[in-house]
Amino acid sequence: MRIFHTVSGLRDALTVHRRGGLRIGFVPTMGNLHDGHIALVKQARETCDIVVCSIFVNALQFGLNEDWDKYPRTYETDCGKLRDAGCDYLFHPEDREMYPNGLDTQSRVICPTMTDVLCGASRPGHFEGVTTVVTKLFNIVQPDEAIFGIKDYQQLAVIRRMVEDLCMPVEITAAEIHREPDGLAMSSRNSYITAEERPKVVVLKQSLEWVAEQIKAGQRNFSELETAGKRRITEAGFKTDYLTVSNSKTLNPAAEDDKEITILGAMYTGGARLIDNLSIKLK
Repeated sequence: MRIFHTVSGLRDALTVHRRGGLRIGFVPTMGNLHDGHIALVKQARETCDIVVCSIFVNALQFGLNEDWDKYPRTYETDCGKLRDAGCDYLFHPEDREMYPNGLDTQSRVICPTMTDVLCGASRPGHFEGVTTVVTKLFNIVQPDEAIFGIKDYQQLAVIRRMVEDLCMPVEITAAEIHREPDGLAMSSRNSYITAEERPKVVVLKQSLEWVAEQIKAGQRNFSELETAGKRRITEAGFKTDYLTVSNSKTLNPAAEDDKEITILGAMYTGGARLIDNLSIKLK
């Protein structure tokens, strides 16, 4: 695996492959890699000739009171995992390489839809940071395909819309949620969960599954289902950020006659904010 810290170095290396007609796949990450990230790399390996991964903890997508400073940085371990997974190139830039003029004057990419609800409501400016850094990374790597995990469903939807709106020549591929044996969605923030909390956090997934079962059984009072799902999380001892029944494409509140529905949830443990989702198709 070849490692680059500069935009020019990576671009020069990838130009050779691009001119040779090879398909380039890209997996952007913030590091602290787990099996879910590695599954994305392996998926890219199946459909692309060259696989590029990035590790960059993007300050632009963290809020004032969020965990940018304490976000786990495990670079050496991450490199070993990427080598074992068959990654060809790693892009690991410093902050000044990605934002040479500083964050305050950085040009921004704004997606005006789907970004002020759900995670966007509780994390103002988060998706502006995501769309800006992903655009920069797409411009640097110029991939044919980029793979994103479906656990961050809202992020995936926003990026798809951004790519469509800006006519970016990148195929966006969704990868299934990678889970722990008990069903908890894998996340770098799972390390913040205490031993006491750990057996109970699966309540988020269970609540989404319960709501999905009720909808499949014919229940269409979505507001009532959302309230009941939140109550399950509260009774388990956690604070709910949101639990919503949404149209899978627009993320607007689902209508009774919608056929493609996604139930999305987020909750707080003592030290972590966990998210999950479940999509269903109705006849």
